[in-house]
Amino acid sequence: MSDQASEMASDQQQPRDDSATPDISVDTPAPHHRPKALSAGRAIILLVLVLVVGAVLAVTGIFGRKHAQAAVTDNTDALAAPTVLVNVPTKGQPQQEVLLPANLEAYTDSPIYARTDGYLKKWYFDIGARVKKGQLLAEIESPEVDQQLAQAQADLATAETNAGNAKTQSTRYQELLKTDSVSKLDTDNFTTQAAAASTTVKSSLANVQRLQELVGFEKVYAPFDGVVTARNTDIGQLINAGGGTGNSSTELFHMAASTTLRAYVSVPQFYTPGLKTGMTADLTFNEFPGKKFTGRLVRTSKQIDPTSRTLLVEFDVNNRTGELYPGAYTQVHFKTNVSTPSFIVPVSALMFRSEGLRIAVVDENNKAKLVPVILGHDDGATVQVVNGLSAESRVILDPPDSLIDGEAVRIVQPQGSPDSKKGGGSGL
Repeated sequence: MSDQASEMASDQQQPRDDSATPDISVDTPAPHHRPKALSAGRAIILLVLVLVVGAVLAVTGIFGRKHAQAAVTDNTDALAAPTVLVNVPTKGQPQQEVLLPANLEAYTDSPIYARTDGYLKKWYFDIGARVKKGQLLAEIESPEVDQQLAQAQADLATAETNAGNAKTQSTRYQELLKTDSVSKLDTDNFTTQAAAASTTVKSSLANVQRLQELVGFEKVYAPFDGVVTARNTDIGQLINAGGGTGNSSTELFHMAASTTLRAYVSVPQFYTPGLKTGMTADLTFNEFPGKKFTGRLVRTSKQIDPTSRTLLVEFDVNNRTGELYPGAYTQVHFKTNVSTPSFIVPVSALMFRSEGLRIAVVDENNKAKLVPVILGHDDGATVQVVNGLSAESRVILDPPDSLIDGEAVRIVQPQGSPDSKKGGGSGL
């Protein structure tokens, strides 16, 4: 064993002589290198990195989708919000000229009826005639009343005769009673008869006077100075006494005193503090272009109408020239001081809703707000708002009918307007 080992060691120490051995080439396979196994720590780190990258990608995708969804929602809301034009209202003047409609009425206007029955005998004035108080307008024939008067006068004469006889008998018996020539009972009877006869005379006299009045009503007289505006009867027509509601009698004439005319105006409550008795107003008429008539405020009703919130005011107009006619339409111009500020807006800004008149304004959050308002003067193009707006109100011009309270709106400015650069309004 030791010898073999020594031989092997000597063989290893001695160099090999390649020339001595034949060159034999043999294809030997290349050695296979096996990959080194990862350590447990490296594997855990790699897994954590993969999880972190996946979480980052997931979070980025979720936030991206939410941002895109929010952008779509904002764009949809922006497109859904109505586009409106806004501007601030113009402040009204502290003293304003008020223009209100009115109708002229005669200072005295009265229908004239008959006070006795009969037939129209004659009429003396037709429509348009100017008459004085006490002038005879018509005559009525009343034969029945005439006969009743004659009978009443005869009854009065009989009563007076009976009363005279009864008084004589009463006086005679009172004298005879002093000498006990007659009884006290007979004397009292004649005295009572005399008193009753005197009362009968008074009754007959009253009846005669009543019939005399009815006969006097056969002549119809003008009750005041004025103009005959209507004649509703003619000769031979049957006339019934009376007049008024529910009576079948016919109005004979209609008269109006038009020397002074009344103009009744319903003034809105907002302007009533500036109304003073004696103030003047100008009245204009379409048939008198460029001409003004002066009226003077003489009285008011001193009560606001709860339905229209107006005060009834009367202006008297001098019409001695006769140019104006009762019943004419006029426009009354007068100036009044405004105690509270008012604002002017276009008529197109008004919204008529079931709950009442509204104006749409935009609040600080760009949301529409429908505010109730009270209107003053309206000239057709613009309207005066006396309550409901302020100087800073952003009024929506021509709001859509579908606009509701609290709805978001998108504000735009007209092209080329100076306010489109400033973002504000200079007044309506």
